[in-house]
Amino acid sequence: MLQIKSLFATRLYHAKLSDHGSPVDADELLASCFSIADDDEAGQEWCETQGYPGYTSYASLTDLPWRFPIFADIVTALDAHVAAFAEDLAFDLADRKLVLEDIWINILPEGGIHTSHIHPHSVISGTTYVAMPDGASALKLEDPRLPMMMAAPVRKKDARDELKAFYYVKPEVGDVLLWESWLRHEVPMNMSEDDRVSVSFNYRWE
Repeated sequence: MLQIKSLFATRLYHAKLSDHGSPVDADELLASCFSIADDDEAGQEWCETQGYPGYTSYASLTDLPWRFPIFADIVTALDAHVAAFAEDLAFDLADRKLVLEDIWINILPEGGIHTSHIHPHSVISGTTYVAMPDGASALKLEDPRLPMMMAAPVRKKDARDELKAFYYVKPEVGDVLLWESWLRHEVPMNMSEDDRVSVSFNYRWE
């Protein structure tokens, strides 16, 4: 009997941040992101030196949940989302757990991009979305097998999602996306005149 199975799945978790924990005030979160960006001179300098478009606190701030209580609320919700995703992934964590490693703000202006990358040394990575104006770029995920597909033909445009070489997901404000940290991803050019604002994070196993 003919059998065709899908093996070695790449999972993507997509939910509302408010599905766990108390709802986060979107306006307060957006204002907090811009307030932090305005005050973070070290972060601004790093972005300018590295040619990073817009602003990120990735290389400058490690204490967002302490600075603004709203980020502590976000972490509480994220802990529950990550635990649910780890269960879906059938992780055997033994007597250890997944804990927040870092969390940072991204403000991507018109024309800004974030090139393809992974998150080394982490287990689960993700983003929650604060501002997604019309024309803001989706998240682009890459099939991790792509470098090994040497002589394979391209996929048909109407191929099923799990067979596509690249998958684009357009989140809404208040959504949270989670993926395993080895999954290569990027943010294509922001075609909106307004800033695309998000909060990204990593979880490690300890």
